[in-house]
Amino acid sequence: MANSLILVPFLTFIVLFVKAMSAPIDRNWHDAHATFYGDMAGGETMQGACGYGDLFKQGYGLETAALSTALFNNGLACGSCYEIKCVNDPQWCIPNVRPIKITATNFCPPNYTKTEGVWCNPPQKHFDLSMKMFTTIAIYRAGIIPVQYRRVPCMKTGGVKFELKGNPYWLLVLVYNVGNAGDVASVSIKGSNTGWLSMKRIWGQNWNTGVNLVGQSLSFKVITSDGRKLYFINVAPPQWQFRQSYEGKKNF
Repeated sequence: MANSLILVPFLTFIVLFVKAMSAPIDRNWHDAHATFYGDMAGGETMQGACGYGDLFKQGYGLETAALSTALFNNGLACGSCYEIKCVNDPQWCIPNVRPIKITATNFCPPNYTKTEGVWCNPPQKHFDLSMKMFTTIAIYRAGIIPVQYRRVPCMKTGGVKFELKGNPYWLLVLVYNVGNAGDVASVSIKGSNTGWLSMKRIWGQNWNTGVNLVGQSLSFKVITSDGRKLYFINVAPPQWQFRQSYEGKKNF
């Protein structure tokens, strides 16, 4: 009986811990709307409020969307992944197609000067898809469609990547190609001659430190929104260069 009394709280702790770790992944479908921007080749979808650059080179391609204020979470949602399906509109929904999967790479800004067509204004949940993704689930002429979405794990090829920008006294690190939860909650950096230094999120998934780390190998600790953490030791060699990307050997 004594062992049982010890075991039950322990098992309860494990269950709660697992639930906390997997909180961002949601099996439930939620209502929203979707439009599209750009062209079939992805024009106008590159760059954006998450800080990503060439989405093709960075592995995101056309499977992307800009999120409304209610979903964007001031940039903390950058890198999160969603499954989306067109619903309740037989005129425009393409029948019998699988839901699309996208990564959040941009922000759909609100427009408070208009009273109609303001789908990205709070509190509405809205996805501004690439044209390629929109026309996978709906007819082009629809313009806007009702959808359902749910948060899903991000499936990425290769390891987490770190692009270094800025200058010796203002190092800016773009974190991308993050698997599982996808969105990054915090980043720490360590030079070969320093301890761990917390980085400040500047915008999107760009993280900054004002410590001069030139000439030191760089390690990173990344924590995603579900609480998972992973260490990337000596990802960038001592001779690392600005405007270069370095890949960790593991992903989530």
